[in-house]
Amino acid sequence: MSRSQWQIPTKIEIPAEFIAAVKKFNPAAGGEYLAKLLWQRGIQDLDRLPGFLDRNLYQSSDPFAFGAEMKLAVARLENAFLTGEKVTIWGDFDADGITATSVLKEGLGQFFPGDGQLNYYIPDRDRESHGLNIARIKKLSRSGTKLIVTCDTGSTNIEEIDYATDLGIDIIITDHHTLPPQRPEAIAIINPRYFPLYHPLYHLSGVAVAYKLIEALYQTFPHIPQQPLEELLDLVAIGLIADVVELSGDCRYLAQIGIEQLKKQTINPTRPGVAELLKLCQRNGDRPTDISFGIGPRINAVSRIKGDAKDVVELLTSRDRKRCKELAEDTELANTRRKSLQQHLTKKVKQKLASIDLSTTSAIVLEDPQWEASVLGLVAGEIARVYGRPTILLTSGYDRLARGSARSINNIDLYELVKSQANLLDRFGGHPLAAGLSLPLENLPLFQQGIDRQLRQQIDPSLIGAIIEVDLTVTVAELGQNLFKELKAIEPCGAGNPAPKLLIKNCWFKNLWNQNIKDRFNRKVQYIKTTFTIWDDTVKKGFPGIWWGHYQYELPQTQLCDAIIELDFNPRSDKYEARLIDVKSSQKKEQITSNLGAKYLIDRRGKLPEKNQVDSNYRLLEKCPINWNDISQEYQKAIDLQKKLALTYSLPEKKPPQQIWQELVGIAKYLSRTNKQVTSEQIKTKLQLSDRSLELGFQALETVGFSRNNTPKTIQISHSGEQLSYEAENIISLFLRAVAEEQFQYQYFYTTSVSTLEKILTQQR
Repeated sequence: MSRSQWQIPTKIEIPAEFIAAVKKFNPAAGGEYLAKLLWQRGIQDLDRLPGFLDRNLYQSSDPFAFGAEMKLAVARLENAFLTGEKVTIWGDFDADGITATSVLKEGLGQFFPGDGQLNYYIPDRDRESHGLNIARIKKLSRSGTKLIVTCDTGSTNIEEIDYATDLGIDIIITDHHTLPPQRPEAIAIINPRYFPLYHPLYHLSGVAVAYKLIEALYQTFPHIPQQPLEELLDLVAIGLIADVVELSGDCRYLAQIGIEQLKKQTINPTRPGVAELLKLCQRNGDRPTDISFGIGPRINAVSRIKGDAKDVVELLTSRDRKRCKELAEDTELANTRRKSLQQHLTKKVKQKLASIDLSTTSAIVLEDPQWEASVLGLVAGEIARVYGRPTILLTSGYDRLARGSARSINNIDLYELVKSQANLLDRFGGHPLAAGLSLPLENLPLFQQGIDRQLRQQIDPSLIGAIIEVDLTVTVAELGQNLFKELKAIEPCGAGNPAPKLLIKNCWFKNLWNQNIKDRFNRKVQYIKTTFTIWDDTVKKGFPGIWWGHYQYELPQTQLCDAIIELDFNPRSDKYEARLIDVKSSQKKEQITSNLGAKYLIDRRGKLPEKNQVDSNYRLLEKCPINWNDISQEYQKAIDLQKKLALTYSLPEKKPPQQIWQELVGIAKYLSRTNKQVTSEQIKTKLQLSDRSLELGFQALETVGFSRNNTPKTIQISHSGEQLSYEAENIISLFLRAVAEEQFQYQYFYTTSVSTLEKILTQQR
């Protein structure tokens, strides 16, 4: 049964005018579920709604929003194609890097049509890893390269950039990874991390940044290109979605129009390689899952299995149908091998975890010299989701270095977590959700202890665990085409906009069957799936479903269950199906027994006790706690007064941390413009912030040009206009993490049974 904590939203009233506005964009469906979903995810502004639901109403950002850096890049490229210089594109071997290389190859190819003037290089995963390297730069110099344009890499390669400059090679960096403290000495650095966190370009992936460079060239020299710019957009969508960046702002817009271009490849293909990939994974190209579960894993599999992924660029850009068919079949074989390796390694990791007392640690850090390095990141992500802990998996070699990958969970900033142990590391890099690292094997015990200690300082250990956020509660009778079409309006789904999680209560399963999946050659792959039908009291016929990576014995067959699913469409069977995410025993018994064992606590969350009991029998806790101190003080007072403590608080409205930051900036702008003063309590109440998170919010505002003047009772805010870009990113991130952690704490104190709460409170006395 599930180890996960389920976060189930409380009932809320959606304004009628908001529901009516949503229905205008989705007239074929009821609209109520979609309206509720959007409202819960913080999309509540009627002015923002059109651009979110209809891509044609979204105003995308100009490529020259990157300012002087983009102008410098365009000018240097103009000089290169006017003087006939040799230019090399330096990419990366994952799906984002491969598609970014392909976008630059085709886009720059419109301006560098000469033979040999434009070429590309993809580092070998096994021999070179990510980023620029001196050995290859030396070879490029000898072959005549005068300009390197990076994509999805390069921002932190300061030593390599200096070396290239000494050899007379200029560097243009297009990247989206974390910036170093000092700007590298490159000709131009086009990186959205220079923008504030709330900027619509901030979350661009590597391929989207590369596309913006090509877009700037098309705007500057409109008479030169022969290929329409929009023909690059299918590649942009593949890289964006495969890289799991937050699909907000321009990221969402580019993914939307990119998917429109992608689905053309199944009708009248202009990219035979992409058409072959869609055919092999039996997808139509009209949904983001066709990328995340189809094309993306196949592109990524090549470097994981072969190391060298340069042929994938040819697969994506060649117009030779026969050659593309051969390359696509090679990709399919690599993906089949990747699945088997991933399944095997996941099994080995779980076996090792079975011998560990996970109650003693907040993070999972494991090493084994026999583990396959190429799939460590995939397995780390799976383990992190299942066990609800940041996971770092490493393997070691003859050089006594442990190398591996890390994946995060529950809004924990993994990059900062690993960075806290930088003195023990050989190399590391990444972002808040994922990181790669290496360290001397003898440092591993200290690293494990340090990671665990640092994590315990960041978050209450009792809250470590997998969390699933439920969006909507539905019945089996509601599953099908109408609900699917209604929920599809929020696509593309991905990071920051996950696929809707649907809760079905008091259901059961029939017709269970598990089997190994098969590849296109009808050979079994060591990767399990279980098929089933799901039933409840609302239907006389079960609804088909699938549970990836699980056996049929893991599903209870003799009891009522609560299940979390995603509603999907299977193009292979041409049917709608439930993709099972998690399952637990029915909550009926838990609701009946939730107060058993609780001596002083009474659960009235969301409702007040009867009026004649308020004064005589109860002490009320009306504000949702944010930490144990908030509730333990009231608990002790209730005991001292020989009363019961009635938990009568409601769950504060949950908004995405990014939206709260935008609202805080809006408040600051308003106060600065009007010279009005407010109390900190007013801002805290408006945004549901604690003293700690509000203080972090003020610090973040200061990094983007605001200043505050505190009087004994009020706060005055003014705007100077000065911005500190490097400092801003880090401090705003601290604020967002603090808000996310507080929301998690609110949810914990709202959903945990009173018997569990009292048990912990008794231990703390």
